[in-house]
Amino acid sequence: MFSQHMIPHHRQAIEMSDIILGKQGIDSRVTDMAEQIKAAQGPEIQQMQSWLAGWGMPTMPMTPGAAGMPGMDGMMSPADMDALNKAQGVQASKLYLTQMVEPHPGAISMAQNEIKNGQFPGVIALAKSIVSSQQEEIDTMNQILTVLGAS
Repeated sequence: MFSQHMIPHHRQAIEMSDIILGKQGIDSRVTDMAEQIKAAQGPEIQQMQSWLAGWGMPTMPMTPGAAGMPGMDGMMSPADMDALNKAQGVQASKLYLTQMVEPHPGAISMAQNEIKNGQFPGVIALAKSIVSSQQEEIDTMNQILTVLGAS
C-alpha cells in the first residue's frame, strides 16, 4: 500500500516541478529545488514500480494532470494545479513552494507508518530516506518562502 500511495505523490511532485521549470522568471533557488525533487523522486518511482510488479500488485496509475485522487493525503486538486499553471514570476515561485510543502507531511506520515509496520527491508529503507529527504525539503522550501516573502 505504501508504494501504491507514494507513487502518485511523487508523480504529482514531478508534474508540478515540470510546470515550474517551464516558466520564465522563476527564482533560481526554486528551479534548483524543482530539479532536486525530480532527480530524487523519479528513481524512487521506478524502484516502487519494480517492487509492485514483482509482487504482482497494481501501481494505481495516475495520468498527468489527474490531481486530487480521493483519499490521498496532500494531493493537489485540479484547481490547485490550474493555479500553478497560470501563475507567473514570484507568484508562481511562492505557489509552487507552498503547494510542495503541503503534501510532504502526508508523505512523511505514510513513510513513518511504513517504517513502523513495514515488512520488506528495501521498502523500509526507502521510507526512512523519504522521511529524511522530505523533511529537509520542507525546511529548505520554508526558508526560500521566507526570503521570497520579504522581496
